[in-house]
Amino acid sequence: MFERLFPDDYYESAYVIPYEELYDKGYRGIIYDIDNTLVPHGAPADERSIELFRHLKDIGFKCTLLSNNKQGRVDMFNKDVNVYSIYKACKPSPKGYLRSCELMGTTPDTTISVGDQIFTDVWGAKRAGIRSYMVDYIDPHEEIQIILKRRLEYFILREYRKKRGKSKKA
Repeated sequence: MFERLFPDDYYESAYVIPYEELYDKGYRGIIYDIDNTLVPHGAPADERSIELFRHLKDIGFKCTLLSNNKQGRVDMFNKDVNVYSIYKACKPSPKGYLRSCELMGTTPDTTISVGDQIFTDVWGAKRAGIRSYMVDYIDPHEEIQIILKRRLEYFILREYRKKRGKSKKA
């Protein structure tokens, strides 16, 4: 029942995904959520995120920030990482994901998406035909509507682990 909401893979953090392996497998584009995926909600890019994007560019990846947030929030983070960005993306609509592929010059088959929420990041990527990587959220202090969604996510992730035999990757 929940399987169409399952991420394709699950990691503790966006910072431990084996990006070199993904590049070797033919992936060329990465779509990122910002808040609670790369930094705590509302935070600017920090040294760790700046270094991540520097490393991804060195590998050869193109990246897009895809956020439901406003332009000011996305621009504040992006000024230090300098990648493509789309704000007010209306995730889980697939339109922002497909537009991200256009910007990066990739296809859904050569792109992955990394985010911390099932009902926006994972579901949106899957609807666009893009491989979805879910990561643990960084900061539990969130708006009430996200906290409520997290409770529903718990049940989906429990089923995901049961059916797929997946444990969190370090």
